[in-house]
Amino acid sequence: MATSDAHLGSADHPATATGLDNRKLAMWAFLGSECLFFGALISTFLLYRERVPEGGVRPEDVYDIPFTSVSSFVLLMSSLTMVLALAAIQRGDHRQLRIWLVATAGLGMVFIAGQIFEFTAFIEHGFTMRSSVSGSAFFVLTGFHGAHVTVGILMLLVMAMFSAAGRLTQEHTMRIEMLGLYWHFVDIVWVVIFTLVYLIP
Repeated sequence: MATSDAHLGSADHPATATGLDNRKLAMWAFLGSECLFFGALISTFLLYRERVPEGGVRPEDVYDIPFTSVSSFVLLMSSLTMVLALAAIQRGDHRQLRIWLVATAGLGMVFIAGQIFEFTAFIEHGFTMRSSVSGSAFFVLTGFHGAHVTVGILMLLVMAMFSAAGRLTQEHTMRIEMLGLYWHFVDIVWVVIFTLVYLIP
């Protein structure tokens, strides 16, 4: 019985029994585990968000929704530049690829800078990891997300350097695609965090 070429794979693009490249399948498995991880952190915060000592600072007392909304918009825009980076390498335009990779990293940096500014303001108002269980849950959740964004920024810059050195060709489209999956994931997680943690009282 003949077997479809799509399921045979190759040395460069090995396929699984599902017909998916095994690297992409591994990335989806990793993102699935990350969903469970962030789900646990978000659930913990929602469970303990009211655990504040009498007279203590509550999360909603220090939130700056307009500022965080702008910061969130910046991060969401980086998903668009990531899509443009993938489109660029698919058509072999490495100059545009580098531009969009660096743009995506730059937008991520703006988001992280905004998060640092926000955390500094919270601490000045007395909302810290040690101020309450609520504070601990908040900073662990948002801190881990910030760490994931930072890792993504580093990977984007590394890919841009690889491209500049001629080590990232059109045959390496899968690398950018998997990086894009990771980046879109951290963006989606932030949308969930922003909605459940900041907007819902």
